[in-house]
Order: sequence, then structure tokens, then C-alpha cells
Amino acid sequence: MLTVVCALWLLLAAGFLVALLLQASRGGACSHLFQDLIRYGKTKSGQRAAWLRLFDVPKRWFFHFYIISVVWNGYLLLLLIQALFLARPFPIWLRDLLSVLGGASHNQDVGDKHLSAFLVLILLWLHSFRRLIECLCISVFSSGVLHIAQYCFGLVYYVIVGLTVLCQVPANVNNGKDLCTQICWYHIVGIVMYIWASIHHHRCHVILANLRKNKSGKVVNLSHSIPFGDWFERVSCPHYFAELLIYISMAVTFGFHNLTWWIVVMYVLFSQALAAVLCHEFYVTKFSSYPTHRKAFIPFLF
Repeated sequence: MLTVVCALWLLLAAGFLVALLLQASRGGACSHLFQDLIRYGKTKSGQRAAWLRLFDVPKRWFFHFYIISVVWNGYLLLLLIQALFLARPFPIWLRDLLSVLGGASHNQDVGDKHLSAFLVLILLWLHSFRRLIECLCISVFSSGVLHIAQYCFGLVYYVIVGLTVLCQVPANVNNGKDLCTQICWYHIVGIVMYIWASIHHHRCHVILANLRKNKSGKVVNLSHSIPFGDWFERVSCPHYFAELLIYISMAVTFGFHNLTWWIVVMYVLFSQALAAVLCHEFYVTKFSSYPTHRKAFIPFLF
């Protein structure tokens, strides 16, 4: 039976897939409102109606998403730690919410679900914390904007992701199982893949930030330039590709068989692909010398 949380992610994935197909087939022929809702930052530049600008918020507000994620998912992680190691049950409101979102899957006690969900929640929190530090200390934001609807979605996104992870924890988590006995090879593979993808994700953000800095690290311009180095040699948006790999690494940590998380991965695939297509289009249009061998999103493929 399809759970509420699965249906939610399927709906989001389908929405971004439709947007991606519309953009690929019709491009600029789509309505101005549609274009405004799918674009942000540099891809939103150009002539826009005055009424559309009323819904703009600064792209630099991205860090708000990660503050919420660090606080909220840190709180969920604390509750899970207390449940696993101190046998304290989740608060009633959280148990009821997880029961509604996860349905029967939350009540199933399957093998290593405790450890897998615990590790994925840690990885999710670490990812959010790193991105927060990057937004505050590394990234250099221009005057780019995003739609207020995109901003509101970003505010609730990591709340939903954290709850999705917790929905994979069996309801009897407070029974106090020995986590060490649940360690499997795919936990190691998933964590190694996560670290590898995160390193490249970080490098790409550093490369983008350095385009606007001099050798001493001082910001000297807010213009856009062609990035080079690391995975930028193969694709226009390697940070989006690395983000996808990070979510795939979490699916591996879940043991490959977690359908709910693969639906989350599918959503990430379509949403990041759409952003990558728009970004690639921007580079190709703006720079006549842009490398023709670069793909938009996935090396050698797309």
C-alpha cells in the first residue's frame, strides 16, 4: 500500500518531471509564470514583468533552508538517539505524525532498519551543516533572486526529508536493539560514497565562489564566469550531480531496498536535472566560447 509520504514524493517527482519535459519540448514558449516558478538565480535574469518581481526574495536566503534543517533534523536525531540508547519513546505527537505519514511501513520491524535510518539521519544532518557553513563562509551571492513559492518550499523541504527518514524507523525503536549487530557491508559502501560525493560537492562550490574572488580571497566581482576544474570539466552543474549522488549514497546506506528513499532520489534526479538544464542553457547562451563537450548534468549522458 502506498503511504502518504511516498505519495507526496511521487507527486513532487512527477511535477518536476512534467516541468522538465515542458521545458525541453517548448522552452521559452511556456508561460512567463511557469518560467518564473522554475528558474532562480542567474537563470532568472532578463526581462520580467513588474508584477512577477513582487514575489522575488534574495537567493542568498538559501542559508535559511539549512538553518532549519540543522535545527529540525538535529532535534529528530536527538530524539532518535534517546530512543535507541536510552529507551525513551518518541513524543506522542511525533509517533502519531509518523504513523500517518509512514503507515504500515513504520510499524514493521525489519532487520537493520534502526541502524540504517540512524546513519542516514546523521548523514542528512552533516550535509545540511556543511551546506550552511558553505553558504555563510564560502559562497559569494550576487543580486540573484528566487520566487517566494520556491523559498517557502525550501523552508519545508528538509523538514519533510527528516520525517521521511524517521518514517523508516520501526515503531518499537525503544526496544533497545544492539546496533553493532546490524552493521552490514552496504552501510560502509554508502558512507564511503557519501564522503566521496560530498568532497566533490564542496569542491564545486569552492570553485564557483573563487570565480568572484582574487588570490587573497577578497570578493572582487559578482559577475558570472565559466567555471573550470574538478567535475566542471565534464558537466555544467557538477554540484547538482554530486547532490544526486549524495542522496543515492543514502539509498545505499538504507540497503538498496528502501522504496520510499528511491522515490526521494527520483525527485532529486528530476529537480536537479531541471535546474541543470536551465543553468547549462544560460552558460551556452552567455558564453560563445563555452566548452561544447560539456553535458548539463550527468557526465557523458545528459
